[in-house]
Amino acid sequence: MSSKTEAVDVEADEIMYCASCGTAGVDNIKLKKCNACNLVRYCGVKCQREHWRQHKGACKKRAAELRDELLFRQPEHGDLGDCPICLLPLSHDFDKSSIQSCCYKLICNGCAYASFLHEDEGSLEDLCPFCRQPYPESEEEIEKNVMSRIEANDPIAMRQMGVKCYTLGNFRGSIEYLTKATKLGDAEAHCQLANSYMIGQGVAVDMKKAFYHFEEAAILGSVTARYALGVIKESGRGGKTEKAVKHFIIGANLGCDKSLKCLKEAYAKGLVKKEDLAAALRTHQAAVDATKSPQRDAAELAEKNEESTFFKKEFI
Repeated sequence: MSSKTEAVDVEADEIMYCASCGTAGVDNIKLKKCNACNLVRYCGVKCQREHWRQHKGACKKRAAELRDELLFRQPEHGDLGDCPICLLPLSHDFDKSSIQSCCYKLICNGCAYASFLHEDEGSLEDLCPFCRQPYPESEEEIEKNVMSRIEANDPIAMRQMGVKCYTLGNFRGSIEYLTKATKLGDAEAHCQLANSYMIGQGVAVDMKKAFYHFEEAAILGSVTARYALGVIKESGRGGKTEKAVKHFIIGANLGCDKSLKCLKEAYAKGLVKKEDLAAALRTHQAAVDATKSPQRDAAELAEKNEESTFFKKEFI
């Protein structure tokens, strides 16, 4: 067979056809993939509808496989990202950072404490470590700031307002703000929504939506969601230990202590290989070490010894 003939055969094999009517995707005919599974193509909506009975089994199976591929992919970093000042990864311990009520940036305690010491020693004005603006002095100013940030499509501000509404019993308002924040890719807002759907606060109890939001949060790097999914999979009806272990490994690799603890317990039950646990232990330690700095250590020590009025300040 000549190379020219082989080339023609290859091109023929690469031509796509409508899964329903067999129309070839050539010339001006454009075939569209099935959005759920990407396995087949159709020349139009009519053909897609007519072919659904034949295709739905394979479609649902492949869609579930694609979802798992996305869900169990190891994120490069957690959802909290880096401190915008020192540029080191933020700890997953929420007590080790704070949201500034002026610019709604999440700042590590090390940078906030270092800024406080500098201002205290020089008798300087108390300013935000990031935007260098004075802190709001009243609830009215805080409210004005958060609404300004919400108008600017700040997902953290939207999430904080959602949490505030929830605390005040305004569950409908909470759902509204949290939903807006999730659409902007805020993982913690997904976690909050998942909890609301699990217990039925502001919405009807809907476990499918709860799982969806936990999964979206996990995909975005939330160790909180990853740990929750692991526990749910492990304790759910019939138990899905293999998937639970996958969640715990990913969470541990991101530096989550709770996930690592669950992984150790699974190892004691013979559910995790020794080499997998060893690898997770190393990666977990590396992730934790990456969040450390002399400034953060100093802030933690000062807080532990109650040596500074800085830790008596109120943060949102």
